[in-house]
Amino acid sequence: MNILFVCTGNTCRSPLAEGYLKSKNISGINVLSAGFGAADIPVSVGSEMAMKKIGIDIGSHLSRTISSGLIDWADKIFCMSLSHIDMLLSMGAAKEKVFLLGHGIADPFMSDLSVYEDCRDEIIREIDLLFPLITVRKSYMSALDTEHIAELEKLCFSSPWSYDALKQSYQNGTTFFIAELNGEFAGYIGLNTVLDEGYITNIAVMPPFRKKGVAKALLKHTEDFAKSKKLAFISLEVRPTNAHALSLYSSFGFSEEGRRKNFYQNPTEDALILTKRF
Repeated sequence: MNILFVCTGNTCRSPLAEGYLKSKNISGINVLSAGFGAADIPVSVGSEMAMKKIGIDIGSHLSRTISSGLIDWADKIFCMSLSHIDMLLSMGAAKEKVFLLGHGIADPFMSDLSVYEDCRDEIIREIDLLFPLITVRKSYMSALDTEHIAELEKLCFSSPWSYDALKQSYQNGTTFFIAELNGEFAGYIGLNTVLDEGYITNIAVMPPFRKKGVAKALLKHTEDFAKSKKLAFISLEVRPTNAHALSLYSSFGFSEEGRRKNFYQNPTEDALILTKRF
């Protein structure tokens, strides 16, 4: 996805946004910024210093003038004010790909450093909401990880795994992966391996973090792990009425290979066996 940030001169606000989103190193996200002023103007000292305080160097940035080529390049364009949106629309930008960042970001131009820092922090908050950073790590089932998973099980399933059952599963060889979104526990997946076969025990995402790519990140990490272990396939069970999960698994290349009668309780329902072979 190509993301373009736009402000007036491309020396204060949009370079802050470009520099921060680039620093998140999100796979598949390309970032540029531009403005309506002259090109090749150095970034403002205030913006450079504000970013340097959080370890991000934007000192080499030079302003870029918005063009029809940049508008066509961008999949989404985030503006700092409504006037920027109006100007882009007058240049022929498609309305459906032009957005206001947050409720609009005030220009800190020629203000004290503290104003630039407030502007930076506001931009960071809005970008974190739009582009949450999802990380996945292997869990060694510390007390905290196990507590998080056990609580999530209670939220998601009618027959949840208990704290003790999760610990026992780990001790018996199940591999658990934890997803964190901007540093917060967001979900987990378990994978049990038998010879060259992989069986996903459960996958669950915290309610506030759903539809943000967490489940996709967990599945992708599990798939990469399975391939590294040279597994022949990974398999899982799912309720046939769970349309959202079925769509997700289908997008990852899982296909139905069987059915378990009355596998689920509360309510009683069959389980579809979905498998992805490598």
